[in-house]
Amino acid sequence: MKRIYHLSTCSTCKKIIQEIIPSSDVQLIDIKQTNIDEETLDWLKSKVGSYEALFSKRAIKYRELSPNQIPVNDEDFKPLLLQEYTFLKRPFVIDGEAIAIGNAKSEVAKAITFYK
Repeated sequence: MKRIYHLSTCSTCKKIIQEIIPSSDVQLIDIKQTNIDEETLDWLKSKVGSYEALFSKRAIKYRELSPNQIPVNDEDFKPLLLQEYTFLKRPFVIDGEAIAIGNAKSEVAKAITFYK
Protein backbone atom coordinates (compact mmCIF):
# COMPACT_ATOMS: atom_id res chain seq x y z
CA MET A 1 0.00 0.00 0.00
CA LYS A 2 1.48 3.31 -1.09
CA ARG A 3 -0.53 6.34 -0.06
CA ILE A 4 -0.03 9.98 0.69
CA TYR A 5 -2.71 11.65 2.79
CA HIS A 6 -2.42 15.38 2.18
CA LEU A 7 -4.40 18.60 1.93
CA SER A 8 -4.48 19.76 -1.68
CA THR A 9 -4.88 23.42 -0.68
CA CYS A 10 -1.86 23.35 1.64
CA SER A 11 1.26 24.87 0.10
CA THR A 12 3.48 22.90 2.48
CA CYS A 13 1.89 19.61 1.41
CA LYS A 14 2.30 20.57 -2.25
CA LYS A 15 5.98 21.39 -1.72
CA ILE A 16 6.62 18.13 0.13
CA ILE A 17 4.88 16.05 -2.55
CA GLN A 18 7.06 17.76 -5.17
CA GLU A 19 10.14 16.86 -3.12
CA ILE A 20 9.02 13.26 -2.66
CA ILE A 21 8.23 12.73 -6.36
CA PRO A 22 5.78 9.87 -5.80
CA SER A 23 5.54 7.18 -8.47
CA SER A 24 2.35 6.58 -10.43
CA ASP A 25 1.34 3.68 -8.16
CA VAL A 26 1.00 6.00 -5.15
CA GLN A 27 -2.55 6.87 -4.15
CA LEU A 28 -2.86 10.59 -3.31
CA ILE A 29 -5.71 11.15 -0.87
CA ASP A 30 -6.92 14.68 -0.18
CA ILE A 31 -8.06 14.59 3.47
CA LYS A 32 -10.45 17.47 2.88
CA GLN A 33 -12.33 15.40 0.29
CA THR A 34 -11.89 12.01 1.97
CA ASN A 35 -11.28 12.17 5.70
CA ILE A 36 -9.14 9.44 7.16
CA ASP A 37 -11.05 6.30 8.10
CA GLU A 38 -10.96 4.68 11.53
CA GLU A 39 -9.11 1.58 10.36
CA THR A 40 -6.27 3.62 8.84
CA LEU A 41 -6.16 5.91 11.87
CA ASP A 42 -5.88 2.92 14.22
CA TRP A 43 -3.16 1.39 12.02
CA LEU A 44 -1.19 4.66 12.10
CA LYS A 45 -1.58 4.81 15.88
CA SER A 46 -0.15 1.29 16.12
CA LYS A 47 2.90 2.54 14.20
CA VAL A 48 3.53 5.75 16.19
CA GLY A 49 2.19 4.72 19.59
CA SER A 50 -0.54 7.29 20.19
CA TYR A 51 -3.32 9.30 18.61
CA GLU A 52 -1.73 12.43 20.05
CA ALA A 53 1.32 11.85 17.81
CA LEU A 54 -1.02 12.15 14.80
CA PHE A 55 -2.68 15.31 16.08
CA SER A 56 -1.74 18.82 14.99
CA LYS A 57 -1.98 21.27 17.86
CA ARG A 58 -1.22 24.04 15.35
CA ALA A 59 -4.68 23.72 13.81
CA ILE A 60 -6.79 26.85 14.09
CA LYS A 61 -9.75 24.72 15.19
CA TYR A 62 -7.65 23.37 18.07
CA ARG A 63 -7.16 26.91 19.37
CA GLU A 64 -10.92 27.41 19.09
CA LEU A 65 -11.75 24.47 21.37
CA SER A 66 -13.21 25.38 24.74
CA PRO A 67 -11.22 24.22 27.79
CA ASN A 68 -13.57 21.28 28.38
CA GLN A 69 -13.10 20.11 24.74
CA ILE A 70 -9.31 19.98 24.83
CA PRO A 71 -8.11 16.36 24.77
CA VAL A 72 -6.75 15.15 28.10
CA ASN A 73 -5.80 11.53 27.42
CA ASP A 74 -4.84 9.72 24.25
CA GLU A 75 -8.31 8.31 23.53
CA ASP A 76 -9.73 11.87 23.57
CA PHE A 77 -7.78 12.64 20.37
CA LYS A 78 -9.32 9.88 18.26
CA PRO A 79 -12.86 11.31 17.83
CA LEU A 80 -11.42 14.73 16.98
CA LEU A 81 -9.13 13.21 14.34
CA LEU A 82 -12.03 11.31 12.79
CA GLN A 83 -14.42 14.26 12.69
CA GLU A 84 -12.16 17.08 11.50
CA TYR A 85 -9.37 16.77 8.92
CA THR A 86 -7.60 19.91 10.11
CA PHE A 87 -6.55 18.11 13.31
CA LEU A 88 -4.39 15.65 11.36
CA LYS A 89 -0.67 16.27 11.03
CA ARG A 90 0.09 16.23 7.36
CA PRO A 91 1.11 14.81 5.09
CA PHE A 92 1.01 11.10 6.03
CA VAL A 93 3.25 9.15 3.67
CA ILE A 94 2.70 5.40 3.77
CA ASP A 95 4.85 2.91 1.91
CA GLY A 96 3.89 -0.60 2.98
CA GLU A 97 4.74 -0.75 6.68
CA ALA A 98 6.90 2.39 6.62
CA ILE A 99 5.38 5.77 7.46
CA ALA A 100 6.42 9.40 7.66
CA ILE A 101 4.07 11.87 9.32
CA GLY A 102 4.09 15.63 9.22
CA ASN A 103 6.36 18.27 7.77
CA ALA A 104 9.38 18.04 10.06
CA LYS A 105 12.59 17.91 8.03
CA SER A 106 13.43 14.44 9.35
CA GLU A 107 9.99 13.09 8.34
CA VAL A 108 10.20 14.62 4.86
CA ALA A 109 13.69 13.16 4.42
CA LYS A 110 12.34 9.75 5.46
CA ALA A 111 9.43 10.04 3.00
CA ILE A 112 11.81 10.92 0.17
CA THR A 113 13.76 7.70 0.81
CA PHE A 114 10.57 5.69 0.14
CA TYR A 115 10.74 6.72 -3.52
CA LYS A 116 14.46 6.62 -4.26
